[in-house]
Parts: sequence; structure tokens; C-alpha cells
Amino acid sequence: IEQRRSRRKYLKDPLTLPELSFLLWATQGVQETGPAYSLRTVPSAGARHPFETYLAVRSVESLEEGLYRYLPLEHRLVALPAVEDLPRQMVAGTMDQAFVRRAAVVFLWVCVPYRGEWRYGVHAHKPMLLDAGHIAQNLYLACEGIGCGTCAIAAYDQGRLDALLRLDGRDEYVVYLSPVGRVE
Repeated sequence: IEQRRSRRKYLKDPLTLPELSFLLWATQGVQETGPAYSLRTVPSAGARHPFETYLAVRSVESLEEGLYRYLPLEHRLVALPAVEDLPRQMVAGTMDQAFVRRAAVVFLWVCVPYRGEWRYGVHAHKPMLLDAGHIAQNLYLACEGIGCGTCAIAAYDQGRLDALLRLDGRDEYVVYLSPVGRVE
């Protein structure tokens, strides 16, 4: 916790698959399931867990560059259709924040608002935004523990990133993202 910082300078070294697996578990890992809930490594109002995790992978051993979706119940990744020049598209989607290009992987958190709205109605969006903060903070702390760094980003081109992930922008949309890479 004492060493937690927003880090924008990444080494060229790739992440290993076990390191990525750990970061995914730390941010959305399932600890227990019941008939209508899952308890995860991050708190969520009413255990609604309204976020899906997508990855823009540039340099992770044993993974091809590309977009992936994390399936937390199975703790596995699903490859999405190929995207041309993904690092360039990620920089453009983050309003030309060049450090994004150097990240080994970018975590993109996508909100599925219905998961909270059915239970909390018009009051659902506040706890959903708090949930995004819990997820990002876990990523910060997990990164520090394995010699990596991250810098959460809320300044991005909504339409561009939603389109990149093939989201409709209404029932699913990007809310937050965090590039991750090895640091000195």
C-alpha cells in the first residue's frame, strides 16, 4: 500500500501468463458462488458485480496480441475478433495518452448496468461507480506486488472504445481502464 503509485513508464518485458492470471483473479476472481450470486476478490453492492473485464493484450507470454474477454466463473480468457494495429487504436481511444502503447496489457472494465438496476433502480449507478474504484484499487495493489505498475484512466473516447469492443454503448459500455506493464 505504501508503494502504490500511478505508473506510466513501462519496461519492454512481457508479463507472464501466471502474472496476468493473478491480476485477473485480484480484480474479478471468484471466491464463492451461490444459486444467484458470486463472491469475488472485490466488494460489490449486493454482490451484483456489474463489470466485465476486457483486455487489450500487447505483450503477454503465450498470448497473441489482441482483445480478450475474461470469464471469471471459469477463470479463463476468450479471444475476440482480430483488430488491426491495436496499440495505435488504444492510444487513439485514450485521447492520445501515449504511455498506453507501451503497456503489456490494458484492462478495460465494461459496465452492464442492468445487473444493479433491477435491484436498486435509479440508485444503482452510484454503487456501480464505487465498484469500479474497488476493482482498480485491487489492480494497483496487485501490480505493486509483482513488480508491475498501472495508471487508471477515466479520460477516453467513449464511442471509440465501445466500438472497439463491439459494445452497444447503452446496455454495455466502457467505464474505466488501466494499462499495466513491468516497472523499474
